Amino acid sequence: MKIAIITGASSGMGYEMTMQLDRILQRTDEVWLIARNTKKLKELKGRIRNNARIIPMDLTDPDSFETFSQLLELAKPQIRFLINCAGFGYMGAVSDIPMDEQIGMIECNCTGLTRMTKLCLPYLCRNARIIQFASSAAFVPQPDFAVYAATKAYVFSFSKALAEELRDRHIYVTSVCPGPVSTAFFDKAEVHGTTLAIKKYVMETPERVVERALKDSYLKKRISICGIPMKLFYGITCVVPDRFILLIMRFLKIAQGE
Repeated sequence: MKIAIITGASSGMGYEMTMQLDRILQRTDEVWLIARNTKKLKELKGRIRNNARIIPMDLTDPDSFETFSQLLELAKPQIRFLINCAGFGYMGAVSDIPMDEQIGMIECNCTGLTRMTKLCLPYLCRNARIIQFASSAAFVPQPDFAVYAATKAYVFSFSKALAEELRDRHIYVTSVCPGPVSTAFFDKAEVHGTTLAIKKYVMETPERVVERALKDSYLKKRISICGIPMKLFYGITCVVPDRFILLIMRFLKIAQGE
């Protein structure tokens, strides 16, 4: 049985990834849709043409992975796509964000993603694709977004190393690093603080980010960055030391009136 797996499928980037992948997916028996919200997963299943299996799962709960591991052992699938979209973030100073919310970001964005990837590795077939959603926040430390940016830096680094490890198996890993995207992400993220206003001037749509990610994955690229502003930002972070970028961010924050 050949399958595709998408985490965080019930909303945001995961939802858009499901819809776009469904339109191009061939020679695949099932799409496994993973998220906590069973109702939304059922609604999503009714909107796609491919056969779908709903897997309600909390990526911060180790017991969920035990159940998922048993499912893999029973089904013994050939995984053609593993797409890790699940993740969330909170803006605000480390001192202001409750501890459980900060640890939750780490458990979902880092631990959950790593567990899912590790469990799926034995079942990935030749020419399989892994798409990991990182963020442009991974490129440089982010004051008032510190833990989230650190988790995405982990995903970015992990994905690049994993791509090298899987080279001989002809499995290709793409790290997706969008800037701000117009999803419900900010509804939750800005509970404790807000980001630099300038970031919202380079807002992308989920459709464009996912379309770029799928194209880059097809081309076996290790990094997918949507839009010229974020590509320029990535280029700058590759040559300019963090301390200078952080200094500029401080001045922008002052200019913003914070």
